Amino acid sequence: MPLPARQWLALLLSLLLAPVAGWGQASVAGQVRDSLTHAPLPFASVFLANTTLGVTTTDRGRFLFDNVPAGTYDIVVSYVGYHLAKQTVVVGSTPLELLLQPGPAANQLGEVVVRPNPNRAADYQRFVELFLGRTSFSQQCRISNPDNLLVDYDPAQNVLTASAYKFVQVDNQALGYRIKYYGLRFSTDFERHIVRFYGQPVFEEMTPRNARQQQRWQANRRAAYSGSLTHFLKSVRDGSVTAEGFVARRLRIVPNPNFARADSLRKLLLRRRLHEQLTATETDSLTRWHLVPWGHSLLYTTPHPLDSLRRVSADGTHTFLRFTDHLQVSYLREAPDPLYPSARRLPGTPAASQQVSELVPLLREIEILPNGQLANPLGVLTNEYWGFEKMGEFLPLNYLPPAATSPSHPTP
Repeated sequence: MPLPARQWLALLLSLLLAPVAGWGQASVAGQVRDSLTHAPLPFASVFLANTTLGVTTTDRGRFLFDNVPAGTYDIVVSYVGYHLAKQTVVVGSTPLELLLQPGPAANQLGEVVVRPNPNRAADYQRFVELFLGRTSFSQQCRISNPDNLLVDYDPAQNVLTASAYKFVQVDNQALGYRIKYYGLRFSTDFERHIVRFYGQPVFEEMTPRNARQQQRWQANRRAAYSGSLTHFLKSVRDGSVTAEGFVARRLRIVPNPNFARADSLRKLLLRRRLHEQLTATETDSLTRWHLVPWGHSLLYTTPHPLDSLRRVSADGTHTFLRFTDHLQVSYLREAPDPLYPSARRLPGTPAASQQVSELVPLLREIEILPNGQLANPLGVLTNEYWGFEKMGEFLPLNYLPPAATSPSHPTP
């Protein structure tokens, strides 16, 4: 059925590496040493990126992770006065013994870091909105160390960038996680309207005030997982798309031959409004408008058969996401966040009853890992509802949802 010209926002969030096939466990041990002197580095922070697994080295620089699920991980070392060290490891069924050797940084312990260009308030606020998001859960997130951030806007390129000295810490009071995002590299291209950020985050469980808060966190984590891209991909891998409450339909984009003229008008308008103080609603409107295909969207009403969404290897051990055109994915068991722009409605009109997202493939096929992560997270673009969700819904890779229950709405 034909649809009016639609709009989509490309969001690239690098989740780096994730657990792979097989749910065996093994220990990961080793030592952290200075790369020049080879002296042990005591009390260094060692963690598996994108998980809640983190330890501190002993006075001899030793560390140990017990019962790490089989998979591929980035193991990261942070030590004051040293560059961040990272090594990719593959955990199988046998113990691993590693030697990690971070190098001394130019700014040694005790030196004062001079920042010649303090963050402009407007640039910092734009970064916070793009990085944390505008969901109900994002409203409960706070960056606790803003002085560690360096935010810069290049008007010539129309690009906003941000990086962090050591790490940026996000306290998520909605999910009960404290996220230390090491090596943050963030950029927003306002011409192409693509947001990218990547790094090596580590999750820490926050201490609840009481049992009620702990229960709220557990319910909110479940709500963040339900209907998410991870949830959908896991259902594709497990062959349970319908049973998990998803409907996937083919979405075909038919370009408009008049696009070139419309694109020129769009760029002119964007330049005129570049220096204006935009409200959140106006920013959203312009952001989505940039990537309007200036054509027609054709939505196929018949749901995608499972076999047209995936390819399973001959031995049954690997499953690959594979589809043509764009994919519209509806999650039927949960309404959109009240702060989602499409959830706002005129009085007397029914509220949206489902979350509708869009998935755009960049690669012919991508392996889906057992926990619902993609072997190459940058192989797809997300839009609509999945593009709306940001750090407020960010869960560690080792999060396991409880037994299937009716998902709850975000709890304030």
